Amino acid sequence: MIVVTGAAGFIGSNLVAGLNAAGHTDILAVDDLAEGARFRNLRGLRIADYADRADFMKMIDGGLPRGTRIEAVLHQGACTDTMEWDGRYMLGNNFEYGKKLLRFCDSFRIPFIYASSASVYGKGESGFAEDAEGRNEYPLNVYAWSKHLFDAWLRAQSRGLRCQAVGLRYFNVFGPQEMHKGRMASMVYRTYIQLREKGFVELFEGTDGFPAGEQKRDFIHVSDVVRVNLFFLEHPEISGIFNCGTGKARSFNDVAKTLISLMGRGEIRYVPFPENLRGTYQSFTEADTARLVGAGFGEGFRPLEEAVGDYYRFLEDREGLLCQAGGTRS
Repeated sequence: MIVVTGAAGFIGSNLVAGLNAAGHTDILAVDDLAEGARFRNLRGLRIADYADRADFMKMIDGGLPRGTRIEAVLHQGACTDTMEWDGRYMLGNNFEYGKKLLRFCDSFRIPFIYASSASVYGKGESGFAEDAEGRNEYPLNVYAWSKHLFDAWLRAQSRGLRCQAVGLRYFNVFGPQEMHKGRMASMVYRTYIQLREKGFVELFEGTDGFPAGEQKRDFIHVSDVVRVNLFFLEHPEISGIFNCGTGKARSFNDVAKTLISLMGRGEIRYVPFPENLRGTYQSFTEADTARLVGAGFGEGFRPLEEAVGDYYRFLEDREGLLCQAGGTRS
């Protein structure tokens, strides 16, 4: 059995779909469905069982039921709201939960692959390469710090671990099943919604030395993120922390112009940069992929225009309305 935590979320549900496509159906989906609309992300997928997160944690504390064999844990469950400043809540979800899961996996020698974040690099002034000492990590908010803290804890434990432990630092992921995320949905999805509903998209004026709309991010389609996860699942001999991005930064203007071209209408309007985001905003991200490639992942990533085009057609087929309900604590 493969355990996927955060299975009803954006990346988690895509991972379940990817596992299904690879022939895996013996899957335990773990999540908190207090926001019940997110069940839609699991609709049509094949799983063996579902467990509420609290019940799953009790199972871990009490030991595995007789006859249960877990092949791997793909840990995607977290609070992903970068605007959440409740540190106790954030660390409980993103640090303590992860520590308990890793200890459990290590005791049974179960491969553990988890979601980290490129937010640990902050403004990226020292680059976006994974560093064994974390010297280029400078998180700008408590979400990023919670991810940095777990990565640092893993590094400190790594020599004594008996299980595979892989952290994937996701850059700016976009694609199907993210509609429930509200304000934390990708820039690609929010741009599509603005263009569809208003006929224009609002981008920030210049900031951090970047001209209007020229802030750049490493945008990666969720299908590529799934392929990276499955690569490490197939290579349990590899452990470590790896960037999960395309290695090519693209501007917000590029995303908006691609969608405007696909839709055949729309315009860009530039708005003042919000004061409350100054000092906590990443105006540039670009994964250094050397370590990932060195580990053997050589498949490459989809170009932005192709990936955005596929996502646009997906949204148009569904009128952009899938799973709009739900909050940000997921």
